[in-house]
Amino acid sequence: MEIMYVMIGLSLLMAIGFLAAFIWSIRTGQQDDLVTPSMRILLEEKEQKN
Repeated sequence: MEIMYVMIGLSLLMAIGFLAAFIWSIRTGQQDDLVTPSMRILLEEKEQKN
C-alpha cells in the first residue's frame, strides 16, 4: 500500500513539472506562431548562383 502513496506523489510531481514547463513556454512566446516556421521552407526563393 505504501507504493501507492509514492506513485501518487511522483505522478503529482510530474504533472506539476509539465504544467510549469507549459506555463514557461507560454510566457516566453514559444507558442505564438506555429504555422510560419513550417511554411517558410515552401515560400523561400532559391538563391541563384552567379
